[in-house]
Amino acid sequence: MLTVPVRQLGETERGAVERILDLDPYAAPQVAERIAARGLAWWRTDGRVFGYGPRRQLESLCWLGGHLTPVHASPAAVAAFADRLAIEERVCSSIVGRADAVLGLWERLGGQWGPARDIRADQPLLIADRPPAVPADPGVRLVRPDEVDLLFPAAVAMYTEEVGVSPVAEDAGRGYRRRVAELVRARRTYARIVDGTVVFKAELAVVTRHTAQVQGVWVDPVWRGRGLATPAMAAVVRDALRRVAPTVSLYVNDYNTAARRVYDRCGFRRVGSFATVLF
Repeated sequence: MLTVPVRQLGETERGAVERILDLDPYAAPQVAERIAARGLAWWRTDGRVFGYGPRRQLESLCWLGGHLTPVHASPAAVAAFADRLAIEERVCSSIVGRADAVLGLWERLGGQWGPARDIRADQPLLIADRPPAVPADPGVRLVRPDEVDLLFPAAVAMYTEEVGVSPVAEDAGRGYRRRVAELVRARRTYARIVDGTVVFKAELAVVTRHTAQVQGVWVDPVWRGRGLATPAMAAVVRDALRRVAPTVSLYVNDYNTAARRVYDRCGFRRVGSFATVLF
């Protein structure tokens, strides 16, 4: 039996949960956003939050939903979370977060939850907190709600290229299209559109009071190598800092040297390493 048991957390412990999330605001902004919007009561959220530590001194968190995300998780917490999760069937499509905790969970859960489709063990976590020094592309703008049909094929192409599977495979893309439209309505999707074609896109997939996390950055293959990405990303970062959050953050595959050069030119700096295990 664990000396410090893992337990599912409820609304009465929301303050302690938010304190842990604030300790590492770039590690799990998607968890912070969902809890801020929906709380911790099980009937109001699409995931569960487990805690590690004495009842009056919470030390670490683990979000279990569509993704599994450890937060501020020490080695002892990782071991305890793995013991708790090993008794359940896998429901998440990925494990994502700080690399040490993610890889520690996978080392312990791989036998029950494997095999993994892909393991991305080193994904630099980057932030920018000031406008880029490079010029911004004036053609990059927020996508309008009446342009969702125009945007959707580019979003599908980006997802398929990045994740390795199509988002339209299970339900003909209905769920993914709802998410694309939701971000557009929230004024969190940017694009450059040339002659009716999306040639660049990016979205603020997660927004908290600390950061706006950029995901879905994509350049049409026909337009790659033309110097489009740096000024386009500069436009996104400038608007997000001005309008949305005090920092912009993202994580990128370590082998994506072209993207890393773009982010470096736009003023991003590294604040850690993520890892992702994809199923």
